[in-house]
Amino acid sequence: MATTRATLDPALYPEGVDFPATSAVAWSAIWAGAATAIALTIILVAIGSGLGFMAASPWPGVGPKVTTFSIGAGIGLVIVQWLSSAVGGYIAGRLRTRWTGLHTHEAFFRDTAHGLITWAVATIVVVGVAVFISTLAGLAAAGPVDVSMTREAADEARKAAMTISLFTGVSMLVGAFVASVAAAIGGQLRDRHP
Repeated sequence: MATTRATLDPALYPEGVDFPATSAVAWSAIWAGAATAIALTIILVAIGSGLGFMAASPWPGVGPKVTTFSIGAGIGLVIVQWLSSAVGGYIAGRLRTRWTGLHTHEAFFRDTAHGLITWAVATIVVVGVAVFISTLAGLAAAGPVDVSMTREAADEARKAAMTISLFTGVSMLVGAFVASVAAAIGGQLRDRHP
């Protein structure tokens, strides 16, 4: 159904007040927030890796093993998601155009949705790139590889994968929540300062 003045609540859109004729989603603000979140994620992961929080080595006896995933690395993952999502969400909320004639609850919802969408776009892009790079690395490494594994090593790998999955899921939930809240804060500030 098309939006016309007759279909809008007259209390929210009295005569003389413009109503939104376009989408309520400000994609340019979302893409700007997502790009910022991705860039900050890359920076924070590089710093975390340099400090040894997210480092693993496939070589025997050199650094932590691939199957080792520490609580520190998990906390680092949560912090990376928290900071990059907060900045990306805030940017998306702050850069969107001002909505006129909207109830404050609707503006709050839209800002929160912009933060969540920003987080989702950034996450999809990062995961897509990671899968692409992993696929290329797998193709480059294809060849005769001895993949025999002891039962003990397989159990250790399973436990590491479970821990990584748990921390990844928690960090993603934290990121989604923080991006939504940050966008709402950014949007409120945007509306206070035309």
